[in-house]
Amino acid sequence: MRKNKWIVTAKRADFNRIAQECGISPILARLIRNRDVIGTEGTLRFLKGRLEDLHDPRLLPDAVKAVEIIERKIREGKRIRIIGDYDVDGICSSYILWHSLRQLGAEVDAVLPERLKDGYGINERLVRNAAQEGVDTILTCDNGIAAAEPLGIASALGMTVIVTDHHEVPFKANPDGTRSYLLPPAQAVVDPKISPEITGTDPYPFPEICGAVVAYKLCLLLAERMYGESGRAQYRTLETDLLPFVGLATVCDVMPLRDENRILVKEGLAEAPFSQNPGLQALLKVTGLTETNLSCYHAGFVLGPCLNASGRLDSARRGLELFMETDASRALQIAQQLKDLNDSRKSMTTEGTAAAEEMIEREHLTDRKVIVLLLRDCHESLAGIIAGRIKENRHRPVFVLTDTGNGILKGSGRSIENYDMYAAMNACEDLFVKFGGHKMAAGLTMKEENLAAFVRRIEDNCCLREEDLQEVIRVDMELPPRFLNIAVTRELENLEPCGNENPKPLFVTRNIHLRSAKVMGRNRNVIRLVAEDELGYRMELIRFEDAQSWCQNIEEEARRGALEGLLSGAGNVTIDMVYYPGINSWNGRDSMQYVVKDYRIHR
Repeated sequence: MRKNKWIVTAKRADFNRIAQECGISPILARLIRNRDVIGTEGTLRFLKGRLEDLHDPRLLPDAVKAVEIIERKIREGKRIRIIGDYDVDGICSSYILWHSLRQLGAEVDAVLPERLKDGYGINERLVRNAAQEGVDTILTCDNGIAAAEPLGIASALGMTVIVTDHHEVPFKANPDGTRSYLLPPAQAVVDPKISPEITGTDPYPFPEICGAVVAYKLCLLLAERMYGESGRAQYRTLETDLLPFVGLATVCDVMPLRDENRILVKEGLAEAPFSQNPGLQALLKVTGLTETNLSCYHAGFVLGPCLNASGRLDSARRGLELFMETDASRALQIAQQLKDLNDSRKSMTTEGTAAAEEMIEREHLTDRKVIVLLLRDCHESLAGIIAGRIKENRHRPVFVLTDTGNGILKGSGRSIENYDMYAAMNACEDLFVKFGGHKMAAGLTMKEENLAAFVRRIEDNCCLREEDLQEVIRVDMELPPRFLNIAVTRELENLEPCGNENPKPLFVTRNIHLRSAKVMGRNRNVIRLVAEDELGYRMELIRFEDAQSWCQNIEEEARRGALEGLLSGAGNVTIDMVYYPGINSWNGRDSMQYVVKDYRIHR
């Protein structure tokens, strides 16, 4: 059984005072402080933040300049083309811009790259097609910051270019350790990650926003300018229309759920069930979510994958067309097609992940700090998902490459907290045809002849230590389960929406005595346990784990006969556990259950 490292967060504050001033329990006050929120004012903003608390869009680099250009183009009747990306953020960003500009009277259309034909972002083919079709202005979203070459062609062809993006600005590392940043040639470049040394102004207060948020802020700034004071009702309608797409994109692009992202996701998911968009309503219907209070889980693991599947196995255009569709029956057809595609994607991902794990064992790659896999038969659109699965299983950076059949490999990487994948790839940039990404994820294209050199250099340059490769579970506090009753557990729901950098609260407790165990679930992946603490408090635990693995762990680490005792209801196995509380509602009755995130068996 792989041992994870448990770290209990120990951030300090006067929790009793904050709790009293905010009308919450000291437990919740401590949990909020653990999420880097400071003081009473910060805690209240965390709990009750509203749209009015969002940062001024004028603080985004070049936002005012971009709005002035777009307004002029709309009034002049110029043709504007939005070019987005094929993931959820790209689809939502494109829809946000397209819908908003149409509402404001623009002649506008939207184009998304084909994953297999075009790769990520804008390229020369898309630029030349735009020129041939009489497009005056190219407006990118969720891409463009690293597209100097195709955007240079667009400018040379006489088109106006506006870039809206949220990815890292490309740079060259200088011999003295400094960086020279490279902005694309455009009339305006709106990206929260453009540093003050480039702009000469203050940085955007919270740069960790996705492309859809950048598009949303730009559109509201444009609407405010064009509607004026007399159009406040129209402005508010547009704001409400866009929120579900902003929330969905923020969750699916795994943005940190802090600061304004938390507000936007909370408001966006709450608004989604009431959206007037036929496509979104159809997607909720085919996924069985029409009567559900949407959570980050629903956005990230139900709705988002359906949209992503269109870009992976078909065309992202289908996902964008879903949101553009005005006919409810047609929208329902498209939504069902997307769900069917995602079901196919799931089975292909399972097969690809199994092949990757088998390759790691066969080729003895378990000791590598950075795992690089060439899966020749894998659909290239699944490389990122499989890399993510292997990263979770092995807790180390992973690149998964696929064979395009012409001596060119394409792939994706997923990283761990202590490894800056984009910086590591910059050190190997001479080996790539092209690459891009950020600290935690990246995409690349390379000649197969460079693969061996890439594997060698990415491993040799890796500075990860053994302790960096041990998965860390960050625990909020040590607390026995008996202190977390139904009332307290319901209060903890104020932490929602939970996700990246605002996780579900985790607690650690020691010396829990397991009395019985029952394997459940169609795939035998649920373990239900009855346990007691040292004071005799009886509790129900639930653990989501493959039954075979769990039984093997008990047999290997507990005394002989312990597993048989648990399964027969007469067990006595002692564990320490990391857990979070939940409420089990059954037949109109609520009861506490505690979800076991990790455990250590006493010998």
